[in-house]
Amino acid sequence: MLRQYELVDRVLAYDPDADEALLNRAYVFSMQAHGSQKRASGDPYFSHPIEVAGILTDLQLDDETIATAILHDTIEDTLATPEQIERSFGASVARLVDGVTKLSKIEAQTENERAAENLRKFLLAMSTDIRVLLVKLADRLHNMRTLHHIKSEEKRLRIARETMDIYAPLAERIGMYEFMREMQTLAFQQLEPDAYTSITKRLNQLHEGGGDIISRISSGLRLQLSRAGIQAEIQGREKHPFSIWRKMAERHISFEQLSDVMAFRVVVTNIDDCYKALGVLHRRWPMVPGRFKDYISTPKRNGYRSLHTSIIHSEKMRIEVQIRTEEMHAQAEYGLAAHWAYKQGKPQGENSTSWIRDLIDILEHAGNPEELLEHTKMAMYQDRIFAFSPTGELIQLPKGSTAIDFAYAVHTNVGDQTVGAKINGRVVPLRTPIENGDQVQILRSKAQEPQVEWLNFAFTGKARSTIRRFVRQKEREEMVALGRKFYEEIVRRLPAELGREALPEALKRLKLPDEEALMEAIARKVVDDATVMDALMPGSAEETGTKRQNGRQRDAISMKGLTPGVAFQLASCCSPVPGDRIIGLRRPDEPVEIHAIDCRKLAESQDADWVDLAWGDGSDGGTAKLTVIVKNEPGALGIMSGILGAHRANIFNLSLSHRDTAFHTYEVTIEVHDLQHLMKVIAALRAASAVSSAERTPTG
Repeated sequence: MLRQYELVDRVLAYDPDADEALLNRAYVFSMQAHGSQKRASGDPYFSHPIEVAGILTDLQLDDETIATAILHDTIEDTLATPEQIERSFGASVARLVDGVTKLSKIEAQTENERAAENLRKFLLAMSTDIRVLLVKLADRLHNMRTLHHIKSEEKRLRIARETMDIYAPLAERIGMYEFMREMQTLAFQQLEPDAYTSITKRLNQLHEGGGDIISRISSGLRLQLSRAGIQAEIQGREKHPFSIWRKMAERHISFEQLSDVMAFRVVVTNIDDCYKALGVLHRRWPMVPGRFKDYISTPKRNGYRSLHTSIIHSEKMRIEVQIRTEEMHAQAEYGLAAHWAYKQGKPQGENSTSWIRDLIDILEHAGNPEELLEHTKMAMYQDRIFAFSPTGELIQLPKGSTAIDFAYAVHTNVGDQTVGAKINGRVVPLRTPIENGDQVQILRSKAQEPQVEWLNFAFTGKARSTIRRFVRQKEREEMVALGRKFYEEIVRRLPAELGREALPEALKRLKLPDEEALMEAIARKVVDDATVMDALMPGSAEETGTKRQNGRQRDAISMKGLTPGVAFQLASCCSPVPGDRIIGLRRPDEPVEIHAIDCRKLAESQDADWVDLAWGDGSDGGTAKLTVIVKNEPGALGIMSGILGAHRANIFNLSLSHRDTAFHTYEVTIEVHDLQHLMKVIAALRAASAVSSAERTPTG
């Protein structure tokens, strides 16, 4: 563990103007706050924040960031308060500590909800000051280095998986490849121990069998470049185990078939020498087709720049070579931290942090924890492609993106109003994938709005979350409009006129926030008619004879062929109504199930006795399922509900099963008196111009 003076000296060595008193106060405060706390390894807990601070001094970060690292666990794990931190170290450090503090444990129903909520809080904190992310990554890196001390295998695996899914991709996205590689290796060791051991053993055998092959290849590269008058530093390394394992899995090949397990970095003086060195290497050794990438002219989204190529070396093996300047090399290893500019008061580069804004957009649009995790991981993980707008603006997207993704990457409004696209001057469907170097022009109309079918081919998290948000909002508006019609029908059935305070009081009784929530609840059958009537006018449901339906038999239904008192229930799969031909299924200790005679579920019921049944005299009431296709035009849903209301067919349930440009398909469950009543309702629906078709949903 670093001593107090050693840590301060490290900071002063690269930043003589650093606030030495601030660092000393932070060191003493944290040591006293953590007191006798111990880590799983048995070391004093205080050693962890000091080691995190030590990692950040290697990146030469400013004094506020180092102080934050020293204090980052004090609020959660000690009696220290945010107010104390602000009084002792200032508002800036207090804000950073609050952002980095290990996220408080929240009560959640599922692991996904917990992980999503933690990720949401973390990304929002990170968006205000990127230093939060730098400290958090150093914190996670040190925790991974000591992960083997944790006895619980389940906890080790959870932490390793979280590191692999979230923290390593975050490190990659800001270009901190050294952090990414070490975190991936340590997580891989926990998650796939057998694969890690096997690959490490193979690497050792390769090293022993070839002698000092990395040194020999490095010397050969250096000699060729020197002869061409290019001064270069050559660094060689074997690729880390997780990278090798991932390539083996992606290409479905064995270790022996994987030829590029070694990578070499050529660090030169300037950009001109980068391209000169590339020419020298390609003249001396054969290039592997398709493996050249120019990240200098088109940098990665995290600011990474280098020339990448693969060559067949004289050692009869394929090697990867990365050519870059010293500045690019620092950026490649430590990314955002390599060109830290806070102490000069300069904002971070556009390319380095613009992706964070995309994640914040996803936070705002995600409808549930699963969506948030899916879209966020997608935004962090995917390799990038580069496409251009007609004006030459460079747009970066994940591989697999389509024209609709390009539209949303330009701007949310552009995506919402998209009606078509041109790629390289040719009109193409919106589902067309975009390739590197394509020029994409988006065709727009102010009358357009997002379509649910776009979700079938939208690829990026930003596009998918925005479309889903619009679809949810549109569906809610339709449900509120439908619910309002049902509400008006309910009000007409009340025994007296409603007073002015009746609706506000009903909302309180039903524990609903506003009028729209009530209308939506009515349309979705979250509350039934009787409940709404009683909430509006207590006792009115009983007075008017309105019954609450629970899907079981009703008093108005009787069965011929059953002994009086024998329990029965109408099967939900086929929803028979009086007038349908029916059959009963009898099983031990269960009510008799009443099915329509043509229900497909009957063929699967080999474990039940069949009972020949008929509706009793005067049987009245049942629920029937309809599939209704209406035109996609204003008022169509209202016409459908109006017809049902006019025929006294109460809607028990309604859901939108399919939506396209011209038509919407609804699955509707209605309450009817009998089969004759149902046929009249269907005939009335079919007669309406707004209804394309109305059919009873096939049974079973």
